[in-house]
Amino acid sequence: MKKTLNIVYVILIFPSLYFSQEFTIPSFALTDIHFNLTIKEIPDTLKKINIIIKNSDYEEKLLLNVNNGFIDTSIVISESGYFNITSEEIKSIETEIRIIPGFLSIIPPLLAILLALIIRQVLVSLAAGIFIGAFFIYDFNPLIAFLRFADTLMMNALVDHDHMMIIVFTLLIGGAVGIISKNGGTAGLANKITKFAKTSRSGMLSSWLLGLAIFFDDYANSLIIGNMMRAITDKLRVSREKLAYIVDSTAAPVASIVIISTWIGYELGLISDGLKIIGSTENAYDVFLQTIPYRFYPIAALVFVFLTSYLRRDFGPMYKAEMRARQKGEVYEKNAKIKEYISEERLKYQGERPHWYNAAIPIGIILFGTIAGLFYTGLNALEAKGITEYSVQMIISNSDSYSSLLWSSFLACVVAIIMSTAQKQMKLNDSISAWDSGVKSMLFACTILVFAWAISSVTVELKTADYLISILSDSIDPRLLPVFVFLICALISFATGTSWGTMAIVMPIVIPLANHMTILSNFSPSESTLILHGVISSVLTGSVFGDHCSPIADTTILSSMASHCNHIDHVKTQLPYAILVGIFCMLIGDIPTAYGFNPLISLGIITICMVITLFVIGKKVPDAKMG
Repeated sequence: MKKTLNIVYVILIFPSLYFSQEFTIPSFALTDIHFNLTIKEIPDTLKKINIIIKNSDYEEKLLLNVNNGFIDTSIVISESGYFNITSEEIKSIETEIRIIPGFLSIIPPLLAILLALIIRQVLVSLAAGIFIGAFFIYDFNPLIAFLRFADTLMMNALVDHDHMMIIVFTLLIGGAVGIISKNGGTAGLANKITKFAKTSRSGMLSSWLLGLAIFFDDYANSLIIGNMMRAITDKLRVSREKLAYIVDSTAAPVASIVIISTWIGYELGLISDGLKIIGSTENAYDVFLQTIPYRFYPIAALVFVFLTSYLRRDFGPMYKAEMRARQKGEVYEKNAKIKEYISEERLKYQGERPHWYNAAIPIGIILFGTIAGLFYTGLNALEAKGITEYSVQMIISNSDSYSSLLWSSFLACVVAIIMSTAQKQMKLNDSISAWDSGVKSMLFACTILVFAWAISSVTVELKTADYLISILSDSIDPRLLPVFVFLICALISFATGTSWGTMAIVMPIVIPLANHMTILSNFSPSESTLILHGVISSVLTGSVFGDHCSPIADTTILSSMASHCNHIDHVKTQLPYAILVGIFCMLIGDIPTAYGFNPLISLGIITICMVITLFVIGKKVPDAKMG
C-alpha cells in the first residue's frame, strides 16, 4: 500500500511564484522487487530530474524524464536496509525508504501453512501469519505489530462493505438451515428420497440423491444422510464404509459447486479480494459461475459415487467391506470401534410427521430469490449505463451478487419462521432459538473469513505474489499453474484437514501470481482469463480434496460418526477412490483445459475413464433385497 510521505511546498526566490511537489513512495519495499516513485506538480522549467538513492554502503543515481510536470517510475534496489532518497534539482524532496529481504514476504503464509500442519488449528495459524506479517510491515516492532494486528489489519477486514455483506449472508443462511432442521424440513426431504430404497443399489443411489438434495451445507449434508440412511442401508446389507463414502463424497463436493450454499459467501469473498488485488473489474459471482465447468474434482467425485453405486462395482478395501456386508450381513468389522455421534438436541426435530416442503420452500426462495436479485440488479445497472442490448452473461456480470444473496437469505429466514409457527411446528420463541443456533453454527466460519481477509491484506502489502513471480516466472509455464495449484492445495488441505483455511492462505497469492505470469508471457486477454479462472477453480477443488478425504477433516469425522463407521476404516476405503479421481482430473482436466481444451469434453472423458477403470480393476458386488 502506497502512502504520501511528504508534501513539500517550496517558495522560489521570485516573489509571488511558487510550486509544490507531491512525492509518493511506499513506506517499504522488497529487495529486487519493483516499487513505484511518483512526483507531481513539477515546474515546467524542469525536463529531467536526478534522483539519488543511497546509504552508507550503497549509492545509485537515476536520471528521470519529466512528462507534463509528472514522474511515475519503477525502481529496484538490490540491497536491504534504510535508504535516503533525494533530488539534486528539487531540494525539498527528501525521504527515507526501508528495503527488506524479499524472502520475508513469503514467511507469513508459509508460517500459517506450517503451523496448520503441526498444530492443526487454522485460526491460530492464520493469526500467527498475520502477526509476523505485521511485524515485518511495521518496522520489526513487536508491540506496534500487536497493536496494528487488532486495530488496523482486523478492523480493515471488518469495515469493508462487501466483507460485511458476506458475513451477514453467511450468518443468515446458517439461521435458515437451523430453522428447517428444527422444524423437520430436512428430515421430511430425506424421507421423500428414502422411499425409493428397496435394494442395496437403490439404497446407495437414494443416499447419493439425498446428498445432492441437501446441497446447501456440507455439515447438514453429512449429518442428515448418515443418520437418515444408516438404518435402511444396514437392512439392505450396504457396508457402513460405503455409506460413509457416499456421505463424505457428496458433502463438500456438492456444497462447493452449487450456486447457493453456506460455502458461496466464503468463496465469493476470497475471489473478490483476489480480483481486487490485480485490479480486475470482473464480477466475483460471474467468475464463480464461469469456473464451475473447471471444478473437475468435485464434479467427478459426485459422478464416481453414482457409478460405483449404479454399477455395483468396487475395488480395493471397499470391495472387501462390501462383500463382507453382502455375504455375512456384517455392515462393519466385528472388532471395529465405532464412535457414536450424538446430534445437537437444539437442532433435532422432535415431531412425528416432518414435512419436506418446510425445507424445500425456504431453499427454493434462496435459490430463485438470488437469481431474481441478480437479474434485477444487473438490469438496473445496465439501464443506468444506457445499455439496451445485452446477454444473460452481461446481466450477471453487472449484477450485485452480495445484495441478491442477502435479500434472498433474509427472506428465507422470515418465511421459514412464519411456516414453522403457522403450522404449529414450533412456537415463535422456539423458531427464533433455532435460527439463533443456526447463526451460531456459522460464527466460527465467519471468524476464519475475517482472519483470511486480514492475511490476504498482509500478503498484498508485503508483495508476496510479486516475490513468488520473481522466482517462479522463468521456471514454470503459466499453463501448468492450474495443475500445480491443485496439487499444492490438495496436499495442504489433506494435511491440515481444512478446505477453508487452505483457500484463505493460497487464494490471495495465486491470483496475482497467475495474472502477472500471463502478462510476462505475453498471453492474449482470453488466454490470461483462461489461466486465471483455471487457477481459481484449482484452489477451490484442490481444497475440497483434502476436506472430504483427510482423516482430520471435520466433514470426514462427521461422516464417520453419522454413519456409525470406524473412522480409520472409512478413510482407508475412501482414499483410493479419491486419489484415482484426483489423478484423472489433473491429467485429463487441469492440464489440457489450460491449453484451451473444452472442459465439458474433459469431464466426459474423465467419466469414461472412471467407467473403464471400474470394469477393469473393479469387481461386481451382488445386490441384496430388503428381507
